Amino acid sequence: MKLEGKVAIVTGGARGIGLCICEALAQEGARLAVVDILQETAEEAAEGFRARGIESQAFAADVANVEDVGRMVSEVVEAFSGVDILVNNAGITRDNLLIRMKESEWDLVLAVNLKGTFNCIKAVARPMMKARSGKIVNIASVVGVMGNAGQANYSASKAGVIGLTKTAAKELAARNITVNAVAPGYIQTDMTEKLSAEARDAFLTAIPLRRPGTPDDVARVVCFLAGPDSAYVTGQTINIDGGLVM
Repeated sequence: MKLEGKVAIVTGGARGIGLCICEALAQEGARLAVVDILQETAEEAAEGFRARGIESQAFAADVANVEDVGRMVSEVVEAFSGVDILVNNAGITRDNLLIRMKESEWDLVLAVNLKGTFNCIKAVARPMMKARSGKIVNIASVVGVMGNAGQANYSASKAGVIGLTKTAAKELAARNITVNAVAPGYIQTDMTEKLSAEARDAFLTAIPLRRPGTPDDVARVVCFLAGPDSAYVTGQTINIDGGLVM
């Protein structure tokens, strides 16, 4: 197992793609810090892993709140005696056409998706720098590369995550910390299941592989970037989209 004993923080790790990422990391031997905005939701996921003999603890944090994130990372470091991997998966959508988008919808999405990623990177940077080792993986999106009507806030936040990834990679490389991003495309989740049949068909027509991705498709790439096989990869954004963006 390539991540034997490594401590992994996964934000938004209690459900959906985040939970699948936790599963993939655990299969490689990682010890899990499952983070959700609600303690009880994180605890439910962590308990499911513990029931299978996987070392896992639950932590609550609002990633948009810098004090909350600082406390959470301190608790993880104290509980596990360090942190080796951070996966910034927590994210939200508040879709609307630009001319109809409320300021609150813009502010909230940017606060969670972009500021939240910044807060978490900053919080783990110090213990990782002290250890002279670390792996940070940010979950961006293909809409941060190509844009998408009705998602000005989400697209901007994910484009910001890609820029933040490159800058953090340059700043932290000297301490042997890699920072990369993945940009999922059309992935089968609760969110995409709410799309109309017409919208789903439009997406699939534009995807050369002619199928949606799965959370497992994302988790496997995240696991690669979190592991030793990606030691010479940093500052990159890998599209997981079936060829949607080329």
